[in-house]
Amino acid sequence: MHSSFSPLALAIALIVFPGQVLAQSTETREYQDGKRGTVTLPQGDRSFADVVVDYRRGAGEIEQTARDPQAALDAPDFSGDVDDGSFLSLGCDGSVTLQFTDNALIDVEGPDLYVFEVGPNVEAMSLAISEDGKTWEDLGEISGGRAEVDISGRVAVDTNFRYVRLTDDGIDCGTRFAGSDIDAVAAIGSTIRFVLDGKVLFAVDSTELREQAQVALDALAEDIAEAGLDRFRVVGHTDSSGSNAYNLDLSRERAASVRAYLSRHPDLEGATITSEGRGEAEPVADNATEAGRARNRRVEIIGH
Repeated sequence: MHSSFSPLALAIALIVFPGQVLAQSTETREYQDGKRGTVTLPQGDRSFADVVVDYRRGAGEIEQTARDPQAALDAPDFSGDVDDGSFLSLGCDGSVTLQFTDNALIDVEGPDLYVFEVGPNVEAMSLAISEDGKTWEDLGEISGGRAEVDISGRVAVDTNFRYVRLTDDGIDCGTRFAGSDIDAVAAIGSTIRFVLDGKVLFAVDSTELREQAQVALDALAEDIAEAGLDRFRVVGHTDSSGSNAYNLDLSRERAASVRAYLSRHPDLEGATITSEGRGEAEPVADNATEAGRARNRRVEIIGH
């Protein structure tokens, strides 16, 4: 495992890698749902999907203004003008796969996910969610408009989902914006995630914390305490270099080292901390490039 290093910046609910600067609201906010209603999100702008993983445009006519899959990310911004470029049309039987990077979908009391479907018509679609973007839980059809989804009883308890896939139902695709029209997707039941670059914490193939890791982990402990987390997991990840078994063991031992340090930190006294390793199973970037492998070598803190 190898990685480049630059000064680490940590902030609540942000995934921070070298050279990356992010800023998102984590305060409770209300958002227009495109149907003259509002939705209140406890974690504000951080609730929304962050990355387009895949877009498969379906059949039918789609105006140029509704072909950009990036329009399905971040907070809803539909103005009421169907030509404003604020939403993505899937097309008849089309689909889009989105990823949450600075949070994850979890089951809480009440609705867990909102899908903001706007545009000229209200159209239904099917929903699937995934932990890793490979194995999917099919949750069936959801209604158009402001679709509220409760995953309770439909998925394993304490599972964190980072991927959402929406697929148009293939019905009523005769407008110039064929298929479902997606303005935004929000994880209401979402958990806080912090991510540390693996090179900040460990030398190559080592499970012992570097001296410089103390500064990063002390700052992290303060952020966790400020977030009010009294129960969280430390999850280790690697790139795909080496064998599956080796990477899994390495990720477990590294996560355990971070857990041991945080469990002794005075700011986290009384917190329940567990650890686990996922090896190379949950990449967040392409392992074919050095930049991608560097992003995959990480330790995550996931609040419950």
